[in-house]
Amino acid sequence: MSADLPDPPRPLVILKLGDTLPELRERQDDFEHWIARGLGRNDLDLAVLDPRRGDTLPPPERTAGVVASGSHAMVSHREAWSEAAGRWLAQAAHAGVPVLGICYGHQLLADALGGRADDHPLGREVGTVEVELLPEAEGDALMAGLPPRFAAQVVHRQSALALPPGAVALARNAWEPHQAVRFGEAAWGVQFHPEFDDDAMRGYVDALAGELGEDAAPRRAAVRPTPEAAGLLARFAALVARREAARAAGTEPA
Repeated sequence: MSADLPDPPRPLVILKLGDTLPELRERQDDFEHWIARGLGRNDLDLAVLDPRRGDTLPPPERTAGVVASGSHAMVSHREAWSEAAGRWLAQAAHAGVPVLGICYGHQLLADALGGRADDHPLGREVGTVEVELLPEAEGDALMAGLPPRFAAQVVHRQSALALPPGAVALARNAWEPHQAVRFGEAAWGVQFHPEFDDDAMRGYVDALAGELGEDAAPRRAAVRPTPEAAGLLARFAALVARREAARAAGTEPA
């Protein structure tokens, strides 16, 4: 009589929804590498899946968690790969799989769950900005313990303009009321970029200098490291690892 074999490890999926600027990719690699570095050293297996190239997305329950990347695409353009990825993210959120959407990933998750993503009425937000935690962040499994105000890197033209039913805004700034949102039991989205370092942020300001005009130089000069925002990726990895450890011990529902 043989004992039951343990379940194989489930991967933490980096859902690659876009590519960074070619000049940044040459010296820093791409979004998925930035995210992986931010997740830090842990016992989780990482898997990068890119729906744009036709990668098959597994049943969400077979993943330990998901980080959905940013993109230069626009959610409102309703590309087939994006719509399919959005449905998959919504399934993961409904199943209680830990999900963290970043910028485009955040907007896509909000849209797929019944909210609306589209052009921000104020236009593009870019640079290092200050983000303020809302009272609802107190006790949140991901955001609790962050300073009341912290610096974050942003570059976006679209936004989650309307949140889906049940979603809770956790952080904001003067430009963007939905800088961080909890979408369910274990699903979050952040409009800012925890995976960006200051070099990446300067790269985007430089690339948008023509659009920014006279604002480009002061925005570039204001770019600085954002350790508190960057730490969200390691926080998310730790949350996923704890859940996987509990699952292995038989104290977490499969």
